[in-house]
Amino acid sequence: SSTYVMHSAELLYRNAFSRFDEAVAQTGHFFANIHSEGLNRSEDLPNARVFMDRSWRTTYSFNCTYAGNTLLMKKGNHRFAADKAVYEGGGRELSEHMFITGIEGPGGRVTWMAGAAPSGCGKTTTAMAGNFFVGDDLAQLWISKDGSVRSINPECGIFGIVEDVNQEGDPHLMALLRKPGTEVIWSNVLIDDNGVPQWTGNGEQSPKKGRNFQGEWYEGKLDESGKTVPISHPNARCTLASKALANYSEEAENPEGVETRVITYSGRDSDTMPPVWVARNSDRGVVIGASIVSAATATEVGASGIRRQPWANAPFIPGSLGDYMEAQFQFFGSAKIAPDKRPILAGLNYFLTHEARGGTSKQLLGEKRDVKAWMAWLERRAHGEVEAIDTPIGYLPKYEDLKALFKAKIDKDYPEDLYVKQFSLYIDHIIARIDLQVEAYGKEKNIPQKLFNIYNEQRQELVALKDKYGAVVTPKQLEEANA
Repeated sequence: SSTYVMHSAELLYRNAFSRFDEAVAQTGHFFANIHSEGLNRSEDLPNARVFMDRSWRTTYSFNCTYAGNTLLMKKGNHRFAADKAVYEGGGRELSEHMFITGIEGPGGRVTWMAGAAPSGCGKTTTAMAGNFFVGDDLAQLWISKDGSVRSINPECGIFGIVEDVNQEGDPHLMALLRKPGTEVIWSNVLIDDNGVPQWTGNGEQSPKKGRNFQGEWYEGKLDESGKTVPISHPNARCTLASKALANYSEEAENPEGVETRVITYSGRDSDTMPPVWVARNSDRGVVIGASIVSAATATEVGASGIRRQPWANAPFIPGSLGDYMEAQFQFFGSAKIAPDKRPILAGLNYFLTHEARGGTSKQLLGEKRDVKAWMAWLERRAHGEVEAIDTPIGYLPKYEDLKALFKAKIDKDYPEDLYVKQFSLYIDHIIARIDLQVEAYGKEKNIPQKLFNIYNEQRQELVALKDKYGAVVTPKQLEEANA
């Protein structure tokens, strides 16, 4: 294959040639990948294919140039790992499209979090926001003999989308992308006249000209359809070794994994869900994962608009979605998980806009760095140290707890009127989202009935709230309803 693919593999994966036979003997299986690069011509794209032979766990790829499909150790092997977890894992293991990061809590305590999000929806940003970085894309999870849920990153590097990566929200990553000394492989960015990579949303002065994915570029250039050509492609990427990060944790190399107490699911949702909420129980947590909705990502050729993205993992599930869902219910509801080690399952949403909450701007209702406060609250909630407001969608944080965490974690005031905008339930929006999911899953085969039961329970509770308080229910009214 190309030098780009081979060298990317050296940064992203551990070299195991010296102990391959030992590893196969330990696991009882291995995955094989065969890739033919092709000529990298636009006319070849309709003939690009990735085939999976599930019986021999071998992936064949040809005429593909996108690294996600040519680095078959990445999503090719991830598909087989997901397949194995569902059909051979027996509810004891999962293979997920998740970051892994550690959050420092009171007294120097470290709480490990894993979270799923579609590409371009804040997964790398969240991973970097933790104090101890393990991974930003893939996670293997299993129930350990001590009753804890453990997770490990099968990769040792980062293959991240760079659009909107900037100093404000991603200081650790920006330090590596801008300061000399770090080896970075760039793809689909613009190279300016000084030889410096540039990309959309980097928060810096934009160049007037350069060369990017479509050739020579200048400010204001239009494509064949009359649309402005952006500085970088939406799928512009950087590849680098995880060890280069200032917040890299040596736990990334621990074969026992890290004890994981928080699981999150997030998409790119501009108008419906609050920034953070925690499921009442594991079954409802699985439903949060099943309900991820997001804008189509740059990795989906020709896709546009809002799309359902179950667990941010559906494109990598070779078998039945219903079987995968049942495996999720079995895993997180397993009696083998010790009661004092059971993780909380939560939703995250960084993409609420002012427009969706009564304003006129499409700007975010908050900042990227706010994620540190949401994560800190989840860390406390996992250890039972903060109370919450019980609602039909799950537990919401109380204002005073968030106010204190915003000040302690990012030295920022958090006004109560912003809290009310972010955490009021917009009932009609949430019900519409539930109805969307019920209709879509109703067309699938073999979906566990438990999913529909939970949607129905949530819908009934939301309707009752609306009947009492109206279409928008504030946190104070939610507390009153509980009382």
